[in-house]
This record gives sequence, C-alpha cells and structure tokens, in this order.
Amino acid sequence: MTALATTRRLRAFVEEKAHAAGFDKVAVTTPDAVPEAPARLRHFIEEGRHGSMAWMAETAERRERPQNLWPQVRSIIMLGMNYGPDENPLALLERKDRAIISVYARNRDYHDVIKGRLKQLAGQLAARAGEDVKVFVDTAPVMEKPLAAAAGLGWQGKHTNLVSRELGSWLFLGSIFTTAELEPDLPEEDHCGSCRACLDVCPTDAFPAPYQLDARRCISYLTIEHKGPIPHEFREAMANRIYGCDDCLAVCPWNKFARDAAEIKLKARDDLKEPALETLLELDDAAFREMFSGSPIKRIGRDRFIRNVLIAAGNSGQDSMVPACHKLSADTSPLVRGAAVWALSRLLDGKEFSRLAEMAQADEMDEDVRQEWHLAPGRTP
Repeated sequence: MTALATTRRLRAFVEEKAHAAGFDKVAVTTPDAVPEAPARLRHFIEEGRHGSMAWMAETAERRERPQNLWPQVRSIIMLGMNYGPDENPLALLERKDRAIISVYARNRDYHDVIKGRLKQLAGQLAARAGEDVKVFVDTAPVMEKPLAAAAGLGWQGKHTNLVSRELGSWLFLGSIFTTAELEPDLPEEDHCGSCRACLDVCPTDAFPAPYQLDARRCISYLTIEHKGPIPHEFREAMANRIYGCDDCLAVCPWNKFARDAAEIKLKARDDLKEPALETLLELDDAAFREMFSGSPIKRIGRDRFIRNVLIAAGNSGQDSMVPACHKLSADTSPLVRGAAVWALSRLLDGKEFSRLAEMAQADEMDEDVRQEWHLAPGRTP
C-alpha cells in the first residue's frame, strides 16, 4: 500500500470515529496554514483590545504558531460540535424581568463535554497510527477559529466567529494535534459578502471594523472576563443579558441552515432558558454553586454573577425588585453593593433614592460604592 493510500485510510478512520463521537464536522489542516495569524494577534494586543485578559499577552508567542506550542506537530484535526438553540435567543430581550444566558452556557460546560470526546478520538488515532497526539479545547493558547477556517470547517465572519454553511454560527471547536501525516483540506471561502447584520446589531459597538473585535466593549467580555464594576457607558446596553451575548451570532443569515443541538448535555436546561431575575437575586454563594454545578457560569463566582443580575434588574423597570436590590446594597461584596446602588438609582424615583442616600454612611464605604452614589446625579450621600 502506498503512503498516500495509508494516509487516506487513516483520514477516513478519523472521520468515522469523529462522527461516532458526536462531532458534526471534522477537517484537517497543517501547523503553518495561517501565516497571517501572528500579525493579527499582535495588533489585537497592541491596541489593548484584550482588556484585562493578561493571559493573552503572556501566551502570545505560543498562541501565534502551533509549532511554538508543540514543535512535533505535523497535522491538526479541527472538530466542530453543533450547539444550536431551539428558539431565537433575541426574543428574550423583550421580557425584561427575565435573564438572558448565552446559549452555550445553558447546560454543561462544553469544555468538559468536548474534551472527553476529543480524548476518546485521539486515543483511537494514536492506537491506529502509532503516533503522538495532544488535545485542546479553548483554554490552551491555540487559535482555533483561524485554524478551523484554514481546515475548511467554515470561515471567520465579520463578527470574528466561525460560520458554517451547514450549521450557521452555533459551533463549538476542538482540536487534536498529532505527529501523524494527514492529508489537509482546503480552506472555506468567505461568504459574508456585503452583509453587516452582525456588526449593526451589536448593542455596544464592539466591532471597530469588520473582522475586528474590541473585547473591552463586548458584553460577553464584560459579563464574564471583566472582574470589576461594569463601566457605566455599557450598563443600559446590557439590558437583561447576564452572562454572555449572542446577538451577533443570532442574526447571521447563515443560521437558516442551523439545527438544534443533538448532544443532550448541550441542550438548554429548562431553568436556564429564561430564569426570573428576582429568583437569581436571592442566590447566596452556596445556592449559586449548587445551581451552577457543572456549568461554565460557576467559574465567574457568585459576586460577579450577582453584579450582572443587578445591572439587568436596574434595566428592568420592575418595582418588585427593589427589596432584593436594597438588601444587596448591604452585601459583603463591594462589587455587589455598588451594582445594587446603581440598580436602585434606576428603579426608585429621585426622592426615594435621595432618602436612601442620606441614610448611607459615606465614611464606611469602599471607593467604588461611594462612586456609585456619587454618579447618581444630585443624590450624593
């Protein structure tokens, strides 16, 4: 059997096992398939668009080229798993008393789900080919989206996320690096054309140009990665989005080909489809951990989560949330207290809020909390 025939049989084996493991798409590329990636990454970091994600700068050299992460790699298998929702996530924006959780985070942590399947597939490949393998899912310094585009899984749309002609925007990515020689696929063409739907829908103008993202303005970054108070300029635009944002994904016209997730662990839990803000405001640390056990939401911790819920409460216009917000204005976390003050400033009329301000003890406040009182016009304690 020729070397080419052996390579093709191995490739067919990988595809068969990948689909059996639940992956919807599988393709192969080479470690040097994205020569423009280092310059793009450097520009992103130099512009400060990574915000407080210092790890992006710290791992930039390894992230730039797959060979910098693992010099022995010869082929990269890129895999995609569909997590499409069964309804339009944008519809929930009209229900201001309900919380919007990004589609990807409504059930089990996809890192755990996909990594387990990748390890299974990689083990089968290693046993069959006698080659070394390494698996990566998002947390390692790997540029999955450019590599996936180079492999032909889809293309990076103007919102910088991967778009598939068969599955739309809802695709989790994982990769297997291997020392095996596999025949690479051709990259997918860009099919965005003149469409600007994803750019125009962004509530915080997070795209300085097509195919560029400023994470500092992105609601996903602000609600998940950002550890301090949410900047005031973005709070109203957050509306009732409390964890992530799917707007730019949801409006993509290619989603006409999307389908519901097949993997049961990626289908939305009923209690996370449209949770009531008032219920979430009641969560203490123990209840938060119990509710989000096994969920990616757990990693941001209770205080950041409640900060986000309080912003949504302030945007809700619902008087019924005032008692919970008032209680949280005395929370042990200054991050929570500050967000509660802002929510109260939005839910109470000026006279009621001023009365609370007069009762506040400014000399006992953290600076961030004092600023929240101060930034409510004419209502400084």
